[in-house]
Amino acid sequence: MDFQADAIDRVIKNAINVMENSKHQMFEILDSARQELKTLNNEVQLIMKETAETVEKVDQLELNYRRSRIRLTEVSRDFVRYKEEDIKQAYEVATQLQLDLMIYREKENYLKARRDELQKRARNIEKSVERAETIGSQIGVVLEYLSGELGQVTRILESAKNRQIIGLKIILAQEEERKRISREIHDGPAQLLANLVLRTEIVERMIVKQEFKMVQEEIVDLKGQVRASLEEMRKVIFNLRPMALDDLGLIPTLRKYVHDYEEKSKIRATFETRGKEQRLSSAMEAAIFRLVQEALTNAAKHAYPTFVGVEITYQAQMIKIMVQDNGLGFRVESLEQKTKEHSHFGLIGMRERVELLDGRMEIESAENQGTKIIIHIPTNVDKRKEQ
Repeated sequence: MDFQADAIDRVIKNAINVMENSKHQMFEILDSARQELKTLNNEVQLIMKETAETVEKVDQLELNYRRSRIRLTEVSRDFVRYKEEDIKQAYEVATQLQLDLMIYREKENYLKARRDELQKRARNIEKSVERAETIGSQIGVVLEYLSGELGQVTRILESAKNRQIIGLKIILAQEEERKRISREIHDGPAQLLANLVLRTEIVERMIVKQEFKMVQEEIVDLKGQVRASLEEMRKVIFNLRPMALDDLGLIPTLRKYVHDYEEKSKIRATFETRGKEQRLSSAMEAAIFRLVQEALTNAAKHAYPTFVGVEITYQAQMIKIMVQDNGLGFRVESLEQKTKEHSHFGLIGMRERVELLDGRMEIESAENQGTKIIIHIPTNVDKRKEQ
């Protein structure tokens, strides 16, 4: 037992060192990305300010150019009142204004293109920052548990009951972090709103100057950006933490997810429940939702089915999850070999999460005969903990 404890201790220490280094590297990447994002946002603000000033300059030049053309026509016709010198001066003024107008129009087009490019880069960096924050928080959760005393870790490994409790704690910590990030994204897209306000101010100036064609182009661009940003925001929020999971519970959330999955993937999907539905703990419902989500995602990516069925059965102190498709299927005995080749193989990840919940997962599949995944998870963990 001492030898096993020493071996476990060495493994855990090595894992902690690797993850600590990864955490530091992640923070360095995150700081660099945040700094770059700040620089880009500052540059966007300057570009938008310069764009607004250039638009005003173009408007003024167009007005002056029209007036100079009228003046040139006037002096060219009236040879009695105006001399040749007056005509020459009027022509030079009109020519110079025309040249200035062309230069500033080119500058306006360049500034708008530069603005759009910077905003696109800023959005991509924002996504990278969000992903890095999520990964960093997950590494922190794992390190917190790995840094405990070796004796405590050994006892946890030896106790199935405590193993499930620690699994639920990890899942709960991850879900709490997702909810926090979800609230931040949902409530504070300040940078996006600031950019939109500046863009609308430019549109407002164009309307005052009756540049309706440019106003129409700008509004179309604005509308497209708002729709794309809103859609992306909704996807991020749902992936981090489906709000309906807390408000409505597991079954309504899964029913909506399966419906959306069918619309997005164009795969016919059904959802059924059996037994008396009951609310489970927040961590348990989140874990079950993620398992179904992973199973459906794997089916769409690897099995290419035309039909997927999800069935949830409530039993005495147990919940049964069945996901079945009519896709390509595979030889179940080859699953272990695929695990060695692909460390992130989806079904293996699902099996590990089910084992953390003290459950079991069965896979029935054959080539060209579809796949059936059956998961049994005990739901009386909290009651056992109280006893």
